Amino acid sequence: MRRLPVYFLLDTSGSMYGEPIQALNNALSGMINTLRSDAQALDSLWISIITYDREVKEIVPLTELVNFQLPEITCPQSGPTNTGAGLDFVIQKVNKDVIKGSATQKGDWKPLLFVFTDGKPSDIQFYREKTREIRNMSFGAVVGCAAGHMANDDILKELTDNVVHLASADSSTLKQFFKWVSETIEQGNKSQGTGESVTLPPPPSEITVVI
Repeated sequence: MRRLPVYFLLDTSGSMYGEPIQALNNALSGMINTLRSDAQALDSLWISIITYDREVKEIVPLTELVNFQLPEITCPQSGPTNTGAGLDFVIQKVNKDVIKGSATQKGDWKPLLFVFTDGKPSDIQFYREKTREIRNMSFGAVVGCAAGHMANDDILKELTDNVVHLASADSSTLKQFFKWVSETIEQGNKSQGTGESVTLPPPPSEITVVI
């Protein structure tokens, strides 16, 4: 069975400390449960969770959905948002993890990338270098999510044309966002084999699509 690799790059800088990080944990858990109820996702979906603040951490390496265990994600009380370093790590992992097609084997489906932030990059120059690399890679879709008034939509638009904005990083808003993410992943499963990029489903009212 060909795999659909899905990467989550999550902001765990100091501004996420407290209620936002708890809300993120709860919403991710709900998303995994939703995906487990989809037979096609259970067959093909592989998920990786990577966090970034001062450091970049691979919380869960690329793991088959059926075996996926979500640990509690934590964050420091303060510190920078090294988004560029996070993107650099994703590039390395995708180049290493994703199986390319050849004459003797079918490769993986195009990977999906979801980038979540409630701020803006502290390493802006490095971030801009890495956005160019991401755009030149063969992703099925890259989705940027800006949560709260401190998050900068325009900077995320440098990474991808698919940017959504959440009014806050509270529990109900993040729950709706990750429900929409699970629908996007399921859409990615359904579009496998067409060679097309993933068409994003309409978001709920809590999510604003940034044009």
